[in-house]
Amino acid sequence: MKIDKNLLLRRVLPVIAGGLIGYAYYYYIGCYSGTCPIQSNPYISTLYGTGIGLVLAWPSKKKKVQAEDQNG
Repeated sequence: MKIDKNLLLRRVLPVIAGGLIGYAYYYYIGCYSGTCPIQSNPYISTLYGTGIGLVLAWPSKKKKVQAEDQNG
């Protein structure tokens, strides 16, 4: 099974980076009083960061349509 580097760079890397940024948000900015549900829990902030990375990495149909128009 061959791993496509383009797939890795465009799909997986933003999800991992989002998770790391979510954890960094908890670590550096987090809310220690417990009243902030996202900021006070490292698992939730990492999950939110991963979700944002996933949304940004999700392919859009608009790019495919433009590529088809250019090819013919």
